[in-house]
Amino acid sequence: MKTRTVLQAKRLGIVSCVGSDPLGQIAARMADDDISALVVTDVNGHLTGVISRSDLLRAYVEALDWRTATVEQFMTRQVITVTPDTLLSDAALLLLGRHIHRVVVVRQEEEGLRPIAVLSDSDLVCEMAASL
Repeated sequence: MKTRTVLQAKRLGIVSCVGSDPLGQIAARMADDDISALVVTDVNGHLTGVISRSDLLRAYVEALDWRTATVEQFMTRQVITVTPDTLLSDAALLLLGRHIHRVVVVRQEEEGLRPIAVLSDSDLVCEMAASL
């Protein structure tokens, strides 16, 4: 596992939304699809943030009506990213060192970062179990 890259371990694809989406809609998607975060993109598909369950809880506590608040009001803007050739062991160190649960796998484009996958701590544990 320690020599495998993110691209070797993770299927490509993301679940995304845009900043203007209402949080009520996002909460329903997360619950229906059993996912813990969505990648937030601009109209061109470039990374602008991440909205997580924790962000939704913060909105629930802070907003007058969290359901109509928008993703951009509560999303995490400073997203930790890795490239497809990042080693899984390096990604694990990043998660531990930053006390975070996921990183967004991106490809650099002239216009910005294109999200192509999300690697979570759960994905890494599954990789560990598969290598037994």
